[in-house]
Amino acid sequence: MASDQNDSGKAQKPGLLGRLFGRGEAPAPAPAAEEPAPKKSWWERLSTGLSRSSSAISQGITDIFTKRKLDGAMLDDLEDILIQADLGVTMATRIRDAVGKGRFDKDIEPAEVKQILADEIENVLAPVARSIEIDESKKPFVILVVGVNGSGKTTTIGKLATHFAREGKKVVLAAGDTFRAAAVAQLQIWGERTGADVVVREQGADAAGLAFDAIHQARAAQADVLLMDTAGRLQNRTELMDELEKIVRVMKKVDADAPHAVLLVLDATVGQNALSQVEIFGKVAGVTGLVMTKLDGTARGGILVAIAEKFALPVHYIGVGEGADDLEPFTARDFARAIAGLEA
Repeated sequence: MASDQNDSGKAQKPGLLGRLFGRGEAPAPAPAAEEPAPKKSWWERLSTGLSRSSSAISQGITDIFTKRKLDGAMLDDLEDILIQADLGVTMATRIRDAVGKGRFDKDIEPAEVKQILADEIENVLAPVARSIEIDESKKPFVILVVGVNGSGKTTTIGKLATHFAREGKKVVLAAGDTFRAAAVAQLQIWGERTGADVVVREQGADAAGLAFDAIHQARAAQADVLLMDTAGRLQNRTELMDELEKIVRVMKKVDADAPHAVLLVLDATVGQNALSQVEIFGKVAGVTGLVMTKLDGTARGGILVAIAEKFALPVHYIGVGEGADDLEPFTARDFARAIAGLEA
């Protein structure tokens, strides 16, 4: 039998045939397949998404309330931290007063301050944490989605379409951002993913005319929900806000009650500017509820608390990422505990 040794008895490297047919060195074992990472719960994604906001607040509280008896200077420092986190002056003052009540010249631990913070935030958010209710007697139930450039309107519409489709609702999408080809294409992709019809017109077409057609087409399709995208518009540009007002007027010509809901999508990273957006879009389009996105990209997630305290508008959803599952119905307790750096 042929040997893999030469005359001197030294082993030779296996030749091609040896490598092909198993002679010589054994092949290296194939690497074991990696186990897919377990899907994170909503709480894990929320607390991770709010970590920039909660870390800034938590570190400040720890620095202030460590091995010292409570005094006015400490409360001043706490108020400053909360204002910097965009909770707003009114909310910061309320939390300051709650922490100081009956505790002057006494030891107070950071954990106690965080719990008070969470409780006060939850008290403000609980009344506004309301899911959007689809009135099944209105077919289609028309949801107009508004907001400034880059707030995440189109992505939010896609995620909402996913949620509604999972509930068994027939959805139609209207690509009302007619001046931005990318927004139309993005909405068409979401339509393919969710099985939703998408109403599209040529680039630059009148958005109000598209809204008119979209309601008629959604009716013909016996759709449950019509989600209408709009062009991003700065709230301080009068001509753009006039166009939005026109869309609302035209919708009412088809259905006097439409739009049945107007969702304002807010980008959490803009901080205090979001307050101005809520005020102006509310006057022009009659905002009925809020969606806040990009909470994972800012250390100023407290702006949602300031908005809730000032306007008391329903907060329907919050987003902490790009995936379809990263937009979830808003729950006051979870948000309050996450931003205060507490466990679920």
